[in-house]
Amino acid sequence: MPLPDPAPRRHLHTRSVTYRGFLRDDGLWDIEGEMSDVKAYGFERSDGTDMPAGTPIHGMRIRLTVDESMTIRAIWTAMDHTPFGECQQGVDPMQQMVGARLGPGWRQAIEKALGGVRGCTHLRELLFNMATAAYQTVFPWRERERRLSGVAPSQNTEPPYHLGRCIAWDYHGAVTARYYPQFAGWQPLRRVRPGPSPSST
Repeated sequence: MPLPDPAPRRHLHTRSVTYRGFLRDDGLWDIEGEMSDVKAYGFERSDGTDMPAGTPIHGMRIRLTVDESMTIRAIWTAMDHTPFGECQQGVDPMQQMVGARLGPGWRQAIEKALGGVRGCTHLRELLFNMATAAYQTVFPWRERERRLSGVAPSQNTEPPYHLGRCIAWDYHGAVTARYYPQFAGWQPLRRVRPGPSPSST
């Protein structure tokens, strides 16, 4: 269903974000993200130079190489267009993400390594959704390969990470009941904090 027709308006800005996933010949995975910001009008930059319409203000790319455990083995960053030369200082800190895992705690890991003035806002934004792009790349391909080879789907005792994280994958919803009936109505175990030992009272 399309969006309703908009009110009369003027196009001013476009942010484009693209993610791509690749299976490498060595068995590792490359996840690439790129982002650009473009104005539909020309303007004068803060340094007095002209910025013609359609010229990228931001143009940034990241490539993550991850292994089967979704752990980052290598990272490359390119900042082709930035508003200030000093923005290039955001490239080197990205190496701190090597060894991080794309999974639970991903955003916290980014914030810990690159938050605030430790990193570039736009590179952080691009990194956030690279985990989703990685999962969309790796896990459907793994399932396809298992089906083609005749291997039965893995029977995990814990639900996949995406269950319980959106309206369609509600543990009590129809989609989970169809595709993961073993987890329909599933409730995570509550960890009980141990009380004080008798010797401490």
